[in-house]
Amino acid sequence: MRKLSFSGHPVLVEAPHPVPGPGQLLVRTQLVGVHLALVRSLRTGGAADPGGELVGTVVEIGPDVPHTWLGKRVGGVLFEGVYAEYVLAAPALVTEVPADVDAADALALVRGGLVAMGAVRSGGDLTARSVLVTAAASGSGHLAMQIARALGATRVVGAVGAVDKLEFVRECGADAAVTYDEPWNERFDVIVDGVGGALVPRLVEATAPRGRMVVYSAGGGSVEVGSLLADLKTLTGFSMGLLARTQPELIESYRARLWKLLADGVIRPHHTEFAIDRLDEAITSIEERRNTGRVVLLMDLESRYE
Repeated sequence: MRKLSFSGHPVLVEAPHPVPGPGQLLVRTQLVGVHLALVRSLRTGGAADPGGELVGTVVEIGPDVPHTWLGKRVGGVLFEGVYAEYVLAAPALVTEVPADVDAADALALVRGGLVAMGAVRSGGDLTARSVLVTAAASGSGHLAMQIARALGATRVVGAVGAVDKLEFVRECGADAAVTYDEPWNERFDVIVDGVGGALVPRLVEATAPRGRMVVYSAGGGSVEVGSLLADLKTLTGFSMGLLARTQPELIESYRARLWKLLADGVIRPHHTEFAIDRLDEAITSIEERRNTGRVVLLMDLESRYE
């Protein structure tokens, strides 16, 4: 089988066909995600065999795995080795994809959608609330705006780093779109931040009295605690890891809600597809911040999804 080797510049190589062991699924991958974490890893010489999200079909099972898994189309996350035509997956980290769901839509939801849903839900009851989403053109951000609206927000604003992404943000249903460089003339009940860094103090300032800011980015940033006190502001972090380990039933409820919102046409994932041999182009689009929505890599060149 073919896989991408990340020992140096990413290249396609031949690799042994994996064999599922106890408690493992062998999945023939159709699509995998290309994300900022991969780009950062390549810059720093990080993981040699990185993980990420995938969609594919279970073609073989290991001992102790129920036969009902065979033939299922699944989506989920691998911690390593995802960029290959065949991968080994843990049943606990994948879920069955509904038959009528487009593969790229499924890929957008199985990780980025869950992050967006969890981050938005961490903002509390959004009924009649105003919401600002940063990194609004990203794989999670563009879904977070749509989810916020679905959960009752009456005003949704998306913030991005480039002027050429403003129209995309508006197409995703935002009432307004702004860049990080321009002045913001309003404060928001809830802010969902996927950027971090130097933007954090400004976001705290833009949080309304008794408002809440949810941070899910890996961008860091510092907060002056005194800036929270007078207006009773709340700052909270969000990550899928702890919830997945301690509240798997909550993750399942998020996933079910996402499938329903997709089926009802309430959310519309956006994705850009690249073939496996065009990984360089996919990475460049992310490095140069030209991507909108989820960037996906087509691993199976012999079959196209509809």
